[in-house]
Amino acid sequence: MTREYIELPPLPTRRARTSRFQIPLLCIAKSVLRYLSSATEPSVVVFKPDRRRHDGALTPLVRSPAAKNQREFVVGSSERSEMSRFNVGGKVVDTVDLLRKRHWAWRLDMWPFAILYGVWVSAVVPSLDFADACIVLGGISAFHILVFLFTVWSVDFKCFVKFSQVNDIHHADACKITPAKFSGSKEVVPLHFRKLAASSTSPSAEEIYFDFRKQHFIYSDEKHTFSKLLYPSKEAIGYYLKNTGYGTEAKIVTGTEKWGRNVFEYPQPTFQKLMKEQVMEPFFVFQVFCVGLWCLDEYWYYSLFTLFMLFVFESTMAKSRLKTLSELRRVKVDSQILMVYRCGKWVKLSGTELLPGDVVSIGRSTGLDGEDKSVPADMLILAGSAIVNEAILTGESTPQWKVSVGNRGNDERLSIKRDKAHVLFGGTKILQHTPDKTFHLKAPDGGCVAVVLRTGFETSQGKLMRTILFSTERVTANSWESGLFILFLVVFALIAAGYVLKKGLEDPTRSKYKLLLSCSLIITSVIPPELPMELSIAVNTSLIALARRGIYCTEPFRIPFAGKVDICCFDKTGTLTSDDMEFSGVGGLTDNEDLETEISKVPDRTLEILASCHALVFVDNKLVGDPLEKAALKGIDWTYKSDEKAIPKKGGGNFVQIVQRHHFASHLKRMAVVVRVQEEFFAFIKGAPETIQERLINVPAWYVETYKKHTRQGSRVLALAYKSLPDMTVSEARSLERETVESGLTFAGFAVFNCPIRGDSATVLSELKASSHDLVMITGDQALTACHVARQVNIISKPALILGPAKGNNGGYEWVSPDETHTVIFSENEVGDLSESYDLCIGGDCMEMLQQSSSTLKVIPYVKVFARVAPEQKELIITSFKSVGRVTLMCGDGTNDVGALKQAHVGVALLNAIPAGQTGKSATSSKNETEKSGKSKKPKPASGTVDGSSKSKPASKSESTSNQNANRHLTAAEMQRQKLKKLMDELNEDGDGRSAPVVKLGDASMASPFTAKHASVSPTIDVIRQGRSTLVTTLQMFKILGLNCLATAYVLSVMYLDGVKLGDVQATISGVFTAAFFLFISHASPLPTLSAERPHPNIFCSYVLLSLLGQFTVHIFFLISSVKAAEKYMPEECIEPDSEFHPNLVNTVSYMVGMMLQVATFAVNYMGHPFNQSISQNRPFQYALVGAVGFFTVITSDLFRDLNDWLKLVPLPKELRNKLMLWSFLAFLVCYSWERFLRWAFPGKMPAWKKKQRAVATSAEKKRV
Repeated sequence: MTREYIELPPLPTRRARTSRFQIPLLCIAKSVLRYLSSATEPSVVVFKPDRRRHDGALTPLVRSPAAKNQREFVVGSSERSEMSRFNVGGKVVDTVDLLRKRHWAWRLDMWPFAILYGVWVSAVVPSLDFADACIVLGGISAFHILVFLFTVWSVDFKCFVKFSQVNDIHHADACKITPAKFSGSKEVVPLHFRKLAASSTSPSAEEIYFDFRKQHFIYSDEKHTFSKLLYPSKEAIGYYLKNTGYGTEAKIVTGTEKWGRNVFEYPQPTFQKLMKEQVMEPFFVFQVFCVGLWCLDEYWYYSLFTLFMLFVFESTMAKSRLKTLSELRRVKVDSQILMVYRCGKWVKLSGTELLPGDVVSIGRSTGLDGEDKSVPADMLILAGSAIVNEAILTGESTPQWKVSVGNRGNDERLSIKRDKAHVLFGGTKILQHTPDKTFHLKAPDGGCVAVVLRTGFETSQGKLMRTILFSTERVTANSWESGLFILFLVVFALIAAGYVLKKGLEDPTRSKYKLLLSCSLIITSVIPPELPMELSIAVNTSLIALARRGIYCTEPFRIPFAGKVDICCFDKTGTLTSDDMEFSGVGGLTDNEDLETEISKVPDRTLEILASCHALVFVDNKLVGDPLEKAALKGIDWTYKSDEKAIPKKGGGNFVQIVQRHHFASHLKRMAVVVRVQEEFFAFIKGAPETIQERLINVPAWYVETYKKHTRQGSRVLALAYKSLPDMTVSEARSLERETVESGLTFAGFAVFNCPIRGDSATVLSELKASSHDLVMITGDQALTACHVARQVNIISKPALILGPAKGNNGGYEWVSPDETHTVIFSENEVGDLSESYDLCIGGDCMEMLQQSSSTLKVIPYVKVFARVAPEQKELIITSFKSVGRVTLMCGDGTNDVGALKQAHVGVALLNAIPAGQTGKSATSSKNETEKSGKSKKPKPASGTVDGSSKSKPASKSESTSNQNANRHLTAAEMQRQKLKKLMDELNEDGDGRSAPVVKLGDASMASPFTAKHASVSPTIDVIRQGRSTLVTTLQMFKILGLNCLATAYVLSVMYLDGVKLGDVQATISGVFTAAFFLFISHASPLPTLSAERPHPNIFCSYVLLSLLGQFTVHIFFLISSVKAAEKYMPEECIEPDSEFHPNLVNTVSYMVGMMLQVATFAVNYMGHPFNQSISQNRPFQYALVGAVGFFTVITSDLFRDLNDWLKLVPLPKELRNKLMLWSFLAFLVCYSWERFLRWAFPGKMPAWKKKQRAVATSAEKKRV
């Protein structure tokens, strides 16, 4: 597209009159525009403003790309951006640079080379002989190809060559996107200019935008930067309740233009396209270049073998990516027909036509195959309620209760994270719905009335798909360190190549071509062509091993982080403790601290509260909901009916009719119901004891002491309260404000539940503690309960202190022991010293105090137990640990812990789909355990639990999935068996050992990078074991590659000048052994138990460098000694460095020694115990080593003369043969001893974070001052 600029005088303003000569000028301009618009190529005409005037000039006129053959122009903003870079600072895009494409002739990969080729023809060809001229042409062509390839590899270089930077956004036609950290690599995307339809408020206007990774970014004139396309998802509640959808066709057209269709659109790449991408990768091109050099040096077999290996690996990677992308393309927005309220009436529309702001009627609908249809977009329920299966997003097939937003305050702003109990997420399935017939918009099909919030890739399902879609790129470990390591090796290579060049130039008879070839081979030899392949295999091996255990990973770059983890944080409820609650009894009814377990002695009002204040619901005639609430109902011997009535099973008690529910909210820590008992209305409330205490009219004297006594014993305690309401109608009762319902309460006792700890929690956490990890508990439960459980699972072992407000009214804080016998005045500067003697615990209210006083970084890093924390505070805790240099692991559930799981270096979401197997066993081993127990572990509900832990996880797996399979009568055990069989079949199909497993929707949770389908914390050990294994494997690969490359550089330089060369067959055999060794060490399995010793987190450490230098010295000494010994037996003959290969004694000895050193390098540097299997346990590697040693012994001892002849090895004198055998053994022994000594002298240690913590805290304090 061309742009032409016409300088025109400024348009007349109100104060300036139009002069006579300006009108003809404008007519001329109109004629020019008419001419340009009739041209075949669309043009963009920009009227440049007159800089002499301060009051503006002609606004830019941009021809709309959409209107190629129309004579119409878009009026742009007269405020011009004079910035070439915009700081977006979002989660996806960091910065945007404005670019303008150069004309092809003026690109830096065109005109400079045209000049060079011209110079070659006119100056080089006449002055040099043809062979030398061809070498010069080859050099220019190679440089040209390299420049072209760099435009493919480097976005910055591509911008430099093909684009010019501009300051005016209206002059730009592309932009360079720099993504936020871990959001992918830089990209150049086209910049679009679009004419917007005119509206009553504004005439036709222009929109400037670009699309990046399926997200739409628009230029804002007010902010002078790009911002993400906004969706109506953060408005006031009142705005949604008054919404009546799109009133006119014009608004529908505008909405469609703005947000597009509600579809997941991404092109299906072909195998050829993916393969082309793979072979254009820098390492692949480099590998092919190396193969070319080897071919020029006449190593045909070796070159072809290497090339074949490369193509096999790359085609496997391309096939794997194609499979993943094909799998994702199957996911579509359900095109079910919905009733949508548009232009004042209900009309039928496909789900793909929905727009944000549409008012729809949605309910349970099934397709022709009997499958439930999924929700087509993210929606806010305005009227009615629904039970939803969110397995596709969170991985938990547990029904979630979604209710209307109608009872919320009109001025409150919607937060999807906080108000998820009101939101239907795209891709989820409605199992049951209840319409609200009192709402002003009556749905004709009896569905729930909802307003669409987000569509397409902006829905929660779309975000998860984006994560999976853009994490399918090649995975490696320690990428920046690998670059530095290669740089370190290149220095050695340059020294060696320089030495060869210097010596070669001293001999005028040497061929310059051969000299340049040998120098190129030396430099390329230190960059191992198999490096990216080996690093990918190390990570992919871990991905496959985790997938076999039911643990899926959407962000593979996090696997090496798992090996560096030094602090593990755990949620309590449903993670460390089981969801199988036991109702213990009611306490606090009198000043007697003992529990009342005899239900007949409990007051009726208390029983009525327990029977009705819950979020239980019937789905397909099965009661589903929070296990705690089901346990309470069972404990008091009441039943709950589908018509929302609670009835005692025995005796003549009154039934309780639920009129209105105010669902549990984590920030409120309570829930309430309005009920009717014998024509009288009551408000029943339950919640955290300290929350309910503030709302009681009279607080009993024994209140605090009673609930603390039970929480100290590890029980979960809920305070019960009620309030009698005046006479009113049902509709008035339903419209009562929540604040009215939950104030002025009368205490009705404490419901006490026993929350058993999972069988393996204490064992798993003991193993983590013993393997040099700090443990932390982050829970929403009460501090005393949390401390009790923390001691049982080995998180705390020293005396505990809990931070709380000091007694008295001095406004200070103090540390108090759980039994309140010991107190310490709080001082933020003494927390570090205090943590040496005590294990510290703080609550959510104290977290607020720390935030206000900016003391978080001084206190949080030393705390072991965090209690009564809200989901946002969990996120703050993790970021605080990260900021002081800790590598964090967070283990929790996929609902309340989303923020913390995302923030942690390694987030593991437990989804309870596969019952817990014991650590070290695969997911299949848990099948028998499940069948024995007769029922699967019960997960938690999405709404309705009212305890401090803010947990709400409905119902068990067997209950929730049965509603989707109503026509199939399967037992829970049969369903579990089928699920496990399907899982293992998929893994057998996918796990070829080279490519990463395909992560499907439903396997991955939007909550976390790692998703574990276990009802146990044992997956944390699996993730850390695989992380350590990957880290160790990567480290040993770098050491082995380093030693091999340094030895190769020496052989190709010093020995090359002496005429020592390897034969083609020799090089091929050596290459086969190297490939086999690397393959087998990368498949080493981690040990079943974690060791106390930690792996070295970085390549650049004293241990690695000393190990490399020590072994390299031994290798070189052995090599030089062997060659010198061989030279004594050689006849006096002059070997030409550039001559053809011919067998001689020095060649033979150098090959044998090289072979032995290769075997020794792998054997010595193999990092087995305490992280991976030892050599004896890694059978394939052991067999390969034995085979290589046997091969070395056979060729050295000359047992098979025909074999040695084929390898072009000459017979060795007996004395030399014995020397070689002895020296080989000694060299191995010295290297092995040196390596073992260094491992003892430099063990992996816990990172010293306290020094960094002090520095960060001091820095934060200075900023505040």
